[in-house]
Amino acid sequence: MVHNQVTIIGSGPAAHTAAIYLARAEIKPTMYEGMMANGIAAGGQLTTTTDIENFPGFPLGINGSTLMDQMREQSVRFGTEIITETISKVDFSSRPFKLWTEWNEDEAPITTDAVIIATGASAKRLDLPGEETYWQQGISACAVCDGAVPIFRNKPLAVIGGGDSACEEALFLTKYGSKVFLIVRKNFLRASSIMAKRVAACEKLEILYETVSLEAKGDGKLLNALTIKDVKTEEVRDLPVSGLFYAIGHNPATEIFKNEKLDFDETGYIKTIPGTASTTIPGVFAAGDVQDKIYRQAITSAGSGCMAALDCEKFISEESVN
Repeated sequence: MVHNQVTIIGSGPAAHTAAIYLARAEIKPTMYEGMMANGIAAGGQLTTTTDIENFPGFPLGINGSTLMDQMREQSVRFGTEIITETISKVDFSSRPFKLWTEWNEDEAPITTDAVIIATGASAKRLDLPGEETYWQQGISACAVCDGAVPIFRNKPLAVIGGGDSACEEALFLTKYGSKVFLIVRKNFLRASSIMAKRVAACEKLEILYETVSLEAKGDGKLLNALTIKDVKTEEVRDLPVSGLFYAIGHNPATEIFKNEKLDFDETGYIKTIPGTASTTIPGVFAAGDVQDKIYRQAITSAGSGCMAALDCEKFISEESVN
């Protein structure tokens, strides 16, 4: 039977930051980085991002995959054991906790004294024709992450969504785009009244109500248009845009934990005790986008990974004393 002192589930900035801190504290963590878990490669959402210009320490920017490769290398350097398997089942009902991978679900479980959940979240997509072709070549799910890159500057842009996040992203993009279209399926915004007023007052922003998106188009390399349909008149036309941003929510990767006595919010994110990375189960910690539906940035994920490692280290130390 395999036993780990600390097991990290995930492989994004939160997971690797936690691993680095724990490994340097001479608590050798074991990381299960996943094998295309939730349809995303090891390294998380940043592996689908091209240029990252807002992560401190890289004044010229850095490619998302390169950044995650360097984090992984740093984790390994300090002694983290990384296993490229996906955890598919857990049992947190008693300690040591039990874990199974996709490859050993019928075998003896992996046991562990503590767990850091850093499985992240994935942006909801529309699966439009052309979406895969132009993903990160004009289509993004994070305006704050990608809005300032050169391909979007002084170009018409579109945001799909009608809630507060969509309004915030649309307003943010007006700093860079020549014009921003907010595409809303309904005939009203779901956003708060104050946010709706800000959007309505912005001269560079136009709301297209009762409009749905049909297809992403381009020259094979970059997006240059979005086919849209007015659901009232049924008029179909191409909207010339160089950027399309989804703001229709995220799905936290928490499905395998749903039967555990963790505290989840109404949208499935793991709740942590305020000011900590601790969950309602002692010895189980959560970090990164799996517990953060507000900021969702690489730097905030890394920060929460640090918190999880320090909280976990304290937990392990107190357990050894007792």
